[in-house]
Amino acid sequence: MQLYLVRHPQPLVGPGLCYGRTDLAVAPAETARVGAALSNALPAGAALFSSPLQRCLDLAEALGGAAAPTCDARLAELDFGNWEMQSWEHIARADIDAWAADVVHYRPGGGESVLHMAERVSAFYADLAALSLARAIVVCHAGTIRLLAECGRGATALQMAQRAAAQPHRIAYGGLLLLPGEKVDV
Repeated sequence: MQLYLVRHPQPLVGPGLCYGRTDLAVAPAETARVGAALSNALPAGAALFSSPLQRCLDLAEALGGAAAPTCDARLAELDFGNWEMQSWEHIARADIDAWAADVVHYRPGGGESVLHMAERVSAFYADLAALSLARAIVVCHAGTIRLLAECGRGATALQMAQRAAAQPHRIAYGGLLLLPGEKVDV
């Protein structure tokens, strides 16, 4: 299966804020710009899946035209619990250090661990693979894309979480990653 992983456009959120599962909007002009930039790089008629969060769903709807995307909650970004929408500067250093010491298992802000997120993303990937599609487009988040890329390499949920936690992402807003394959400049 050829998998086109699309990161949502930059949401309307202040700099330095922790957000993951928070449902943030994107400026309509930015959604339109990213949609236009991606339109030629994406296959027509491919199945379209999206995180239910507005910053993804709006783009997926723009890309899908008349075809509605299939929303799947398993594609949502990490839940940072009570860290959501807090300034990184105001989150206790000890809490951030505890997360850094065990990124895979720690539940930041009492939310979910990267391992838990990897398990739900892995379940989505398994269900998607069972559909035997030639091509699919998934509009989601940087964290979800990193985990889906590891699924494509045959990693277990634990391996996915470990690998995703081991290095910072380099997935631009509105970016496209093609599996199997590499990042695509649009």
